[in-house]
Amino acid sequence: MKKTLAGFFTGSAIAVAIIIATTSYQLYKNKYATIDAQLNEISGIEFDKSMKLWAINDSGDEAKLYQLNKSGDIERSITVTNAKNIDWEDMTQDDFGHFFLGDFGNNDNLRKWLTIYKIENPIDIKGETTQAEIIKFTYPEHTSFPPKADEMEFDVEAFVFYKKHLYLFTKNRTVPFNGITTLYKIGDHAANYDAIKISKFKTCTIAVKLCWITSAALSPNKKRLALLDSQRIWLFENWQGDDFFSGDRYRIDLGIVTQKEAITFLDNDNIVFTDEEFLGIGRNAYEINLNDVKKNKL
Repeated sequence: MKKTLAGFFTGSAIAVAIIIATTSYQLYKNKYATIDAQLNEISGIEFDKSMKLWAINDSGDEAKLYQLNKSGDIERSITVTNAKNIDWEDMTQDDFGHFFLGDFGNNDNLRKWLTIYKIENPIDIKGETTQAEIIKFTYPEHTSFPPKADEMEFDVEAFVFYKKHLYLFTKNRTVPFNGITTLYKIGDHAANYDAIKISKFKTCTIAVKLCWITSAALSPNKKRLALLDSQRIWLFENWQGDDFFSGDRYRIDLGIVTQKEAITFLDNDNIVFTDEEFLGIGRNAYEINLNDVKKNKL
């Protein structure tokens, strides 16, 4: 479940408007499409094996995924009949093109068991409905509901598939905020899992809600991981094993503050990400080439 960008900046709306007005061209020159208004809280995107773009909405929508054309209009929708959209937050897919839909938003850290829906490759779904394989998981460290303010670490809006497992990147809500996203690992088929903690990465602490990780994507060749927040892409390469934070790390500044919620790879070098509309700016998909942007090594 999202909070609007307006709520990010108590007492600072004018400053935000100035930032948007003076920097929007840096992002808009890379505009890929304007997203259909029905996807007003777009929270996950993914290209299928035929390079059709699919999207999901956050909580409040039905249990649907939407196919978009190159203009961003909805061409088709599929309802997952045995699913609920409590708080859908991200999408990923395995090597066979099966889609995973992450119903694991946990703003208040009150949910003990989180859900991921695994569906067949959308290319193979001929009608308007499908059923999902249901994956459940919990965090062994999450023992109080809600936990203390400085232990609010169990929200998540980002995940990827990698080598027969799903990898989750938490959205940290601790007070005081420490800027850390934690990497967890679970299986990729129907079962109940205790999420296994792997490692942590500190994003930033300058502005709490601008440092939250809101989506993740893995390149087709499995050599680049991208994490998204409202201002930046965090890029990871050359990791060891399945610890994505163990290798080279970069920060890519996107030049504008908008509520960015979904990211995916178009190919090994090109990334597409989306934002929600705020102050007349947003509700777009953007494309950047990683070879053309400045990457700040950490």
